[in-house]
Amino acid sequence: MTVIVPIPALAAEKISVEPMSARTLRLLQAPILPTLLMLAWPNILVMLAQASTGLIETWWVSHLGTDALAGMALVFPGFMMMQMLSAGAMGGGISSAIARAMGGNRHADANALVLHALIINVLLGVLFSILFLAFGPNIYRAMGGRDGSLDAALQYSNVVFAGNVLVWTMNALASSIRGTGNMLVPSMAVCIGVVLLIPLSPVLIFGLGPIPAMGIAGGGAAVVLTTAMTTVVLGFYIMSTRSLVRPALARLRWTLFADILRVGAVGSVSTFQTTLTVALTTALVGAAAGPDALAGYGTGSRLEYLLIPLVFGLGAPLVALVGTNIGAGQQQRALRVTLIGGALAFAMTEAVGIAAAIWPMAWLSLFDHDPRMLETGAAYLRIVGPTYGFFGLGLCLYFASQGAGRLLWPLLAGLLRMVLAVGGGWLAFYLTGSLLWVFAALSFALVAYGVSLGSAIASGVWFRR
Repeated sequence: MTVIVPIPALAAEKISVEPMSARTLRLLQAPILPTLLMLAWPNILVMLAQASTGLIETWWVSHLGTDALAGMALVFPGFMMMQMLSAGAMGGGISSAIARAMGGNRHADANALVLHALIINVLLGVLFSILFLAFGPNIYRAMGGRDGSLDAALQYSNVVFAGNVLVWTMNALASSIRGTGNMLVPSMAVCIGVVLLIPLSPVLIFGLGPIPAMGIAGGGAAVVLTTAMTTVVLGFYIMSTRSLVRPALARLRWTLFADILRVGAVGSVSTFQTTLTVALTTALVGAAAGPDALAGYGTGSRLEYLLIPLVFGLGAPLVALVGTNIGAGQQQRALRVTLIGGALAFAMTEAVGIAAAIWPMAWLSLFDHDPRMLETGAAYLRIVGPTYGFFGLGLCLYFASQGAGRLLWPLLAGLLRMVLAVGGGWLAFYLTGSLLWVFAALSFALVAYGVSLGSAIASGVWFRR
């Protein structure tokens, strides 16, 4: 089979003869499972902390009423898309390119890639800010927002997307550092932002002393401020002598842009698929059952979205490990790393899904007590929750494929999921009029996503020409 994402050989004159760092050698030679766990634990810990702050912010916003909660559910897919694109898709392309450069002992290229990464992410951040600020009302109205929920969505959206370029800049820096195998520094920087967001969010939402209450817009302002602080911390580190890569003021080269974009651009299509799937199913639920059911589905499906940072905690080390080993020509070791990582991701996310299916009210009642909201959210978690492991497996293999620079199969698996979830969900509702069958279609789509991608990679499709 022809692979559509080739890895270019960069110019020979750019190859460095400097000795490899101890960190790079560890990625190439150390035992796989201990190395993966050592790299993953700070990432998983900080991603759990980051996810917790998202829950805390949702909890505070829920005190503003069901309209505010529904409005946040409308904005959440788009804002998560920014995180997934900047950290997961383009971020994966950045980490993959730097990891392969480090694995091939091309230190000059690795430094130059940081500058190219910043240019790409800043431009994309500005582009998406303009898109959501200009067309936000149309986007949220199409997703089922109306009256109070649409009002709340726009208040929150206008603030977070005004500062969207900071999200992209922060993740360009973090991804560059992760590409060298350093997971601890980006994790610590995010932790600082997490600690600051916990008190800042309620202060800006409800006001304190001379600080006026900003309502749901205050939650967005807290996100923007803490993202700016995290960006500053990462900027100081990457400019220091402790970083293995630093931005180099070198001539811009298309080969380096292409090295990032050939992974990041294809990964972005996969991210759009995931976000479009959630957005279309959100629109289906909103149009069929109204704002209360929309709030229930949005709160329930938010748990699925929160699996993404959890798996990213494991996936970011996989990008560095797989990319470094591919760059050094160690294909079989790269595949073993991938399969071990996929098994760990399945176990983690399946445990979350089963717990959510058994005790859905433990999650949903944190945010609201509206009977319709609780009924819809509980139905979603009981049906879809037990298949979360397949989502975690597929997402983890997507990150590993970024490290390999081979994204055809994650793209096809994501397309299969979208067709089954959206097309199957619409057909199920058209035939039965029941949201339960819509959720059954979403569940089946997750199983197909994980199984199809896992089977393909295990069979060795990365290395076939």
